[in-house]
Amino acid sequence: MNDIRRTFLWVIFGFSMVLLWDQWQIYNGHKATFFPKPTVATTEKTAADPATSAGLPAASTPIAAQSSASPAQVPGASVAVQGNSASPEINLPRERIEVATDVLKLSFDSEGGSLLRSEFLKFSDLQDNKKTFVLLDESKARVYVAQTGLIGGPFASHKTAMKFSGDRELKAGQNELVLKFESPDVGGLKLVKTYTLSRGSYAIKVAHQVINSGSSSLSPQLYVQLLRDGNKPDGESAFYSTFTGPAIYTDAKKYQKIEFADIEKNKAEFEKTTQQGYVAMVQHYFASAWVLPDNTARENFVRKVDANLYSVGMITPFTEVAPGQSKSLETTLFVGPQEEKILEALAPGLELVKDYGWLTVLAKPLYWLLDRLFGFLQNWGWAIVALVFLLKLAFYWLNAKAYASMAKMKAINPRIMEMRERLKDNPQQMQQEMMRIYREEKVNPMGGCFPIMVQIPVFIALYWVLLSSVEMRNAPWVGWIHDLSAPDPYFILPVVMTLTTLLQTALNPAPPDPMQAKLMWIMPLVFSVMFFFFPSGLVLYWITNNILSIAQQWMINSRMGVPPQFNLPKFN
Repeated sequence: MNDIRRTFLWVIFGFSMVLLWDQWQIYNGHKATFFPKPTVATTEKTAADPATSAGLPAASTPIAAQSSASPAQVPGASVAVQGNSASPEINLPRERIEVATDVLKLSFDSEGGSLLRSEFLKFSDLQDNKKTFVLLDESKARVYVAQTGLIGGPFASHKTAMKFSGDRELKAGQNELVLKFESPDVGGLKLVKTYTLSRGSYAIKVAHQVINSGSSSLSPQLYVQLLRDGNKPDGESAFYSTFTGPAIYTDAKKYQKIEFADIEKNKAEFEKTTQQGYVAMVQHYFASAWVLPDNTARENFVRKVDANLYSVGMITPFTEVAPGQSKSLETTLFVGPQEEKILEALAPGLELVKDYGWLTVLAKPLYWLLDRLFGFLQNWGWAIVALVFLLKLAFYWLNAKAYASMAKMKAINPRIMEMRERLKDNPQQMQQEMMRIYREEKVNPMGGCFPIMVQIPVFIALYWVLLSSVEMRNAPWVGWIHDLSAPDPYFILPVVMTLTTLLQTALNPAPPDPMQAKLMWIMPLVFSVMFFFFPSGLVLYWITNNILSIAQQWMINSRMGVPPQFNLPKFN
């Protein structure tokens, strides 16, 4: 049943190709070919819905009942890239305020106190390592900003001119940098936004204080949102796909990714109201997120704001503010790399923006082990090698059974080949004779397949760990490998990977069918071509796995008296 085992493996390989093609279609903006998302019924919006046209939703009934918010008063969410405009009723100049900590360089807009640009001082740009990496940005090439404001009346929003006060640089000996944006009296309320930046942190505390300077009680609502275009980040690979777009986390439905295409078609599915969780914008290695305190009622929303411009955010009510009184709400804005331990400490479920897909339950412990190995070895490349070695050790007996079964199959292969040639005109008798040989030799034709199948989810999970971990960015291994997240500049690792893959193929028994024999050599070559453009860390993992598999197979074959032999292809 050597053919059965190969057929089974080809089914697995074919299914993998289907998944890759499906992801390729999604990556290029097309609908998934094989696994499309189901179409869900949605309430049709009319032109009279001003909340939608403004970019923020009308509040849902539970929240709206607590305030006098008018959806028509929701400000437009579009951004002005140039100019010195301010709110027409307030004569304050518009300026950009640049501040810096030891890890961040940020640009704020005095109009609304919005965060317009974030530069990570410890991460280099993907395309030019002499430049630092920029996530949030407001320019001709990219729109990606964080905004907040009030609705429920003619109150201060992200379009209102504000007065800035505070330092612009975290000085030596300081652990915190405090920035304050204060609006004038708008609709009887003043809004004061206080940003607190901490040394070494990508989490920014943002306090929103509303002060009632009027003569009647008011109940405003606070909105926080992340606004960005729907373009893929610069430097994205065309050979593997990672998610870019909004995400919402709630206790009930957990992590919910939302495709820009679903927002475009008004088919986005997510939990609208909750008292826990966060909203985020996610891309490969980096994310931004707004986090409200637990047990704070909020309405989650996603919207298409303009052509190729989308927002995700939350609306939460302030309790009634009496004349002369003030109320405050503490929020957190995270803008930074997807470092798992940092994200876990900030908010429940925030680490899920580092997306491992459906194998998260396996990927998280694998990352934990990889991180511990790095702590010991202080080199991510050697940590990858050590992790694959430990996995091969853990699966040693499963692999031993698989390779032992393959060795037995290889030992009886000459008998099988002779029998197939002798009975090629009588297929039924050929199958009966083959089964008789397997019974006599006590060979299980599926014995080499099942142990390998058990390990496939683990190694797929490890693939996603290495692909998703920002720790690999700019992480050197040895010699010419200066960045494990980038392809090998000289293609040395992909060539070695191709050679080891072909060596594995040569050690396996040659299929009796000539066409199968040719495919068994062509497919590894095709598969290896993809790895010329994969991150070096992934190629290193695959090479290590190949070498250890070859060594174990060689050892088991020799122990069973089946000398290793290279079955070279015949393409004539």
